[in-house]
Amino acid sequence: MDEKTEELRDIFIDVTDGDTVTERQEDGRGSLTEDEERTVERLDDIVARMREQFEFESDLSTDELRCVVQGYYDGADDETIADALDIEQSAVVTARHDLHLLRDRETDAPFEFARLRELRNDDHERTAAETADELDVSESTLRTYGAVVDTQNRKRSVNDRFADEFAELLTDADLQDHTEDVKDDGLDEATDGMETDVSF
Repeated sequence: MDEKTEELRDIFIDVTDGDTVTERQEDGRGSLTEDEERTVERLDDIVARMREQFEFESDLSTDELRCVVQGYYDGADDETIADALDIEQSAVVTARHDLHLLRDRETDAPFEFARLRELRNDDHERTAAETADELDVSESTLRTYGAVVDTQNRKRSVNDRFADEFAELLTDADLQDHTEDVKDDGLDEATDGMETDVSF
């Protein structure tokens, strides 16, 4: 394990207070276990396939891109990942977008997000300044959300395949079980009070 990867993992363990660290993470501190080696190989393969299909804006190495993916799924924020890799936070955001990884808050725009899509997709050729005026935002804000739209479009063009592959590799079974529980609870709440005595 290279120094940056080890440092990043230590930070993620601190971020999660150590309580959610899996046995796989605890085994072989300072060296990769067989399972970890297999995960690293598969992550690198996904990144390589993405690079073949899409033009990356990020100039990070494969190792650094892998760390961004791992950090994202370990729940680390962009600042934490940037500090661990000793790079600018903006570089992490760019890398995340290249890797089809978006945060929920990135679509929380000060305008109707669908309107931005409409303006970008219609036939009228608008300048960035005109689009920004239409949405009543600065051009820098427009660029920020425009990058999110571009990432969403790339994700949709492959039906979220790469993001799903990352999640399959890095999402813990416990988290998946928790998600199932949340879905079940939500269904229970939605059906609370409905008649369930059905005769067949």
